[in-house]
Amino acid sequence: MELNLTNHIIFFDLETTGINISKDRIVEISLLKVATNGKEEQKTIRVNPEMPIPAGATAVHGITDADVSDCPKFKEIAKELARYMVGCDLGGFNSNRFDIPLLAEEFLRVGVDFDMRKRKFIDVQTIFHKLEQRTLAAAYKFYCGKNLDDAHSASADTIATYEVLKSQLDKYPQDLENNVAFLSKFSTQNNTVDFAGFIIYDEAGTEIFNFGKNKGLSVDKVLREQPSYYAWVQNSDFPLYTKKILTELKLRGNY
Repeated sequence: MELNLTNHIIFFDLETTGINISKDRIVEISLLKVATNGKEEQKTIRVNPEMPIPAGATAVHGITDADVSDCPKFKEIAKELARYMVGCDLGGFNSNRFDIPLLAEEFLRVGVDFDMRKRKFIDVQTIFHKLEQRTLAAAYKFYCGKNLDDAHSASADTIATYEVLKSQLDKYPQDLENNVAFLSKFSTQNNTVDFAGFIIYDEAGTEIFNFGKNKGLSVDKVLREQPSYYAWVQNSDFPLYTKKILTELKLRGNY
């Protein structure tokens, strides 16, 4: 089944130096833009992460320091990448918990204002786990009847993710609606305020902390009663995007 789109959508996948959203960097990004008329356009960009690629990461995606030594740095492609993605919804596999938060960090790190809160996200892994519970390779085999021979190649993973979503729409017509708004809501596991899930909305729509000693308490209450907590977060190893959101909430409350 083809996707019913009101906006262009970009399926993307990152290969990185590791899984720490705050510290690790992109070494490859692959994007598959699907236009509202169904036209597809793919591009893959390797990136110099400006840090050594650990052997463990290379073992996963096969990209070495030598492979990216002459590639552009993220700061050199960020503005063009943001322009390419503007106005598009986003899709990926485990993207809500990893690819989107890490990409947001990279944009913030180089000073490119790319507000991803204005778009919808489809996480194909979440749909898969809710309905079948498997890995991407197993999902590709289960839904598409194909082996994912180049798993952990950003390009192969991106194409497989798009194909899996279309097959999910065919397989679960009673559970899934063919529109991005529904799929975005269905594939969201937590109602997060920041991408990393350190701040979430409660059932009443109030921003609350989702970690540490103040877990479950409203951000307004904590900032009002524990003014030093804001400084502690800003000076600790939290994602830049989390710090940005907390600053916005602090300014909103005029604390």
